[in-house]
Amino acid sequence: MLVGMTESSMPPEHARTKSLLPELQVARRRMRRRNDPLLPHSGPVDGEQAGGAGKTGTLRAAIFGVNDGLVSNAALIMGFAGADQPRAVLLLAGISGLLAGAFSMGAGEYVSMRVQREVLERMLHLEAHELGSDPDGELRELAELYVRKGVPAELARSLAVELSKDPATALDTHAREELGIDPDGLGAPWSAAISSFVTFSIGALVPLLPFLFAGESVGVLASAVMTGLALVGVGVLSARLTGRSPVVSGLRMLAIGGAAATVTFLIGLALGVSVVG
Repeated sequence: MLVGMTESSMPPEHARTKSLLPELQVARRRMRRRNDPLLPHSGPVDGEQAGGAGKTGTLRAAIFGVNDGLVSNAALIMGFAGADQPRAVLLLAGISGLLAGAFSMGAGEYVSMRVQREVLERMLHLEAHELGSDPDGELRELAELYVRKGVPAELARSLAVELSKDPATALDTHAREELGIDPDGLGAPWSAAISSFVTFSIGALVPLLPFLFAGESVGVLASAVMTGLALVGVGVLSARLTGRSPVVSGLRMLAIGGAAATVTFLIGLALGVSVVG
């Protein structure tokens, strides 16, 4: 209606609305793009995608472990440094933080991964039971899944029949298509736990290292510099995996870690606890 009218014949409020139409249409297109699912599209490709990446969660646990070790132990040490504690206390705090955090990370990762694996294994067991108890019903269900994906009904039925001939293939297909589970990628609890333990220890060692060779003042400065560089490095590494900007990822990691260490340092400074010798 607004398009067919000239601005001179429109009421002022209608003319103002028409002038905003281009902006409203751009905003609408942007909102639609945000709500659209990810679809195939052209663009630069940096090599072939690695098959099986991220299935076990070991790599995720490793990156998380290093970052958590850096941030938590740096924040702990800086809190004690803000309270003006001697080098021996800073060393004790750093070593305690390293050991406690590493064992906590390893145990927590093992338990969470084990529970996840057991839940998925139970789902596979129930699906196997359904396949053995009602093979015809499961065949129809698989055919309907393919029909919903756009496969013609007759072809979907033939495909479901062929995939259901071998019990192992049938279970694998139902797990992937119906449950969204990769039977070959249920997760490795021990691998994730060991990775978390080791990587947390490596990360937590960085802010602690300077105090093995230097006093409080030099140690605090060196610890802050080394931790900052390590945080940037972790951010750059994560950017290589996610495809995001290395600069943005590195600075974001530095900002988060730096903020945590600064807050604990200020808290320690405000408390000003002294050690009675």
